[in-house]
Amino acid sequence: MSNFNEAVERLRTILARSRQNPDFMTTVQACDEVFERYQPILNPDHLPELTEEEFRSFLYFENNKHWTGLYRQAGLLTADMDALRQALAILLNEGQPLAQRFDEALGRVRGLGKALASAILLVVYPDRYGVWNNTSESGLKILNIWPQFERGMSVGEKYAQLNDLFLRLAEALEIDLWTLDWLWWWLVQEEEQGPVGVVSESPAGVPEQRFQLERHLHEFLVANWEQTELGREWTIYSEPNNEMAGVEYPTGVGRIDILARHKQRSAWLVVELKRDRAADQVLGQVLRYIGWIKHHLAAPDEEVHGLIIAGDVDRNLIYALKGVDDPEISLMRYHVEFHLEPVDTEAE
Repeated sequence: MSNFNEAVERLRTILARSRQNPDFMTTVQACDEVFERYQPILNPDHLPELTEEEFRSFLYFENNKHWTGLYRQAGLLTADMDALRQALAILLNEGQPLAQRFDEALGRVRGLGKALASAILLVVYPDRYGVWNNTSESGLKILNIWPQFERGMSVGEKYAQLNDLFLRLAEALEIDLWTLDWLWWWLVQEEEQGPVGVVSESPAGVPEQRFQLERHLHEFLVANWEQTELGREWTIYSEPNNEMAGVEYPTGVGRIDILARHKQRSAWLVVELKRDRAADQVLGQVLRYIGWIKHHLAAPDEEVHGLIIAGDVDRNLIYALKGVDDPEISLMRYHVEFHLEPVDTEAE
């Protein structure tokens, strides 16, 4: 109970601070627009007529106003629309126990994971279901209230237990579950980067939109993973019912940008992305993640490597890496190509 009370107090503090930020209020207030558009579409009565276009539209942040990355499995999800409609009907049938229908729905369609399923539940029944994704899982671990699940519990059984916790938190904070879901992002950002809302300045005095730019880099790398040098040897870590589990992988010490497994060897790869210049502080961050993976996921005989990808590299980081023999941590620099070509107006 003490951990829960401490968690509520920290969330209450972040909530008070975030309410001063226009971005927070805009996103929280967007729920009315999202519910008005998608509750009729995702309602069980409409599911027999649900179209691929309607469903795909929900997967994009500009429409759902809350979740990035849902679109990554769009191809798998909509490959068999009849199967998808049946899975959603099962998921949304409140006449059945939550754990049972959650498991059954996820088992019917490839690409339907806990993040999307719980997001749909929130939109259709906003007062009864919270969202379990990598961000909320990270938040719960940061607050030290992540449940100790019994061995052998299914994904649905875990979600049912987590949902009870989400409901308790929302009640204690006197907020709705939509706001609680956004609050997790603010908590994680504060833990990783300091209080959100404080504008950082570049040396030239120009405010940086660091999160947005790093997000674009992150999304591009994930979407094109198999076409990169990394995709030849490494595959993004997956779990049952979650083929993209390794994207923003939640730990109790921060979120790993990308967690991968080697295709041939028993080895893990922790990937940390930096939009611009990577300083030596990132080394401690990567070592922290490597230590967590070794303790919680890797077998005793498995290697865990680190990779830092940045637009540029600080000399101090290079010297710092020379002092690290084990684990192996490497550097890569990314390049963005931009081309302009003339348009033949006569041919148009």
